[in-house]
Amino acid sequence: MHANTQFSNRAMKVNHAGEQGAISIYTGQIFVARLTASHLVPELRAFRAHEQEHRTIFHDVLERRGLPRCRSYSLCAAGGYALGIATGLCGARAISLTTVAVERVVLQHLRHQLTMLSDDDDAAGAIKAILRDEQEHHDQASIHAQGSGMFGRMLSAVVSGATESVIWLGMRL
Repeated sequence: MHANTQFSNRAMKVNHAGEQGAISIYTGQIFVARLTASHLVPELRAFRAHEQEHRTIFHDVLERRGLPRCRSYSLCAAGGYALGIATGLCGARAISLTTVAVERVVLQHLRHQLTMLSDDDDAAGAIKAILRDEQEHHDQASIHAQGSGMFGRMLSAVVSGATESVIWLGMRL
């Protein structure tokens, strides 16, 4: 198999798993935010709906290619839900900081993937189809995450590091 095809297949599997992780983060946050940050619940539901659409886009690519989902799929789901619950318990700012940190890493990886893929690869089309939503999530959450100090920097570093680690692991499983 050509190296670029291998990369494309792996990227689609990891992106699909990552979307499940994002859905799980938002599901956990929504569960807790009803008590800790109820004003964010409509936004979180909208973000989760976007991520569900993104998961379907990547699932369709996997299905067309006859590929199974990534081995990290369940890890993304469970880890995402735990992260969602934990950050939801910390309130609105932590919820928003989590979205900003995850989306910053995701956007970086998606843009890198686009540089590695040919324009006629359906994987590139799938990535382009979701980039605007991911950027909107980042930008909207950034508004709520302003002025978060040391806690914010620490949480952002942990969430960014965890997101990078899951992507790294998924690309190697």
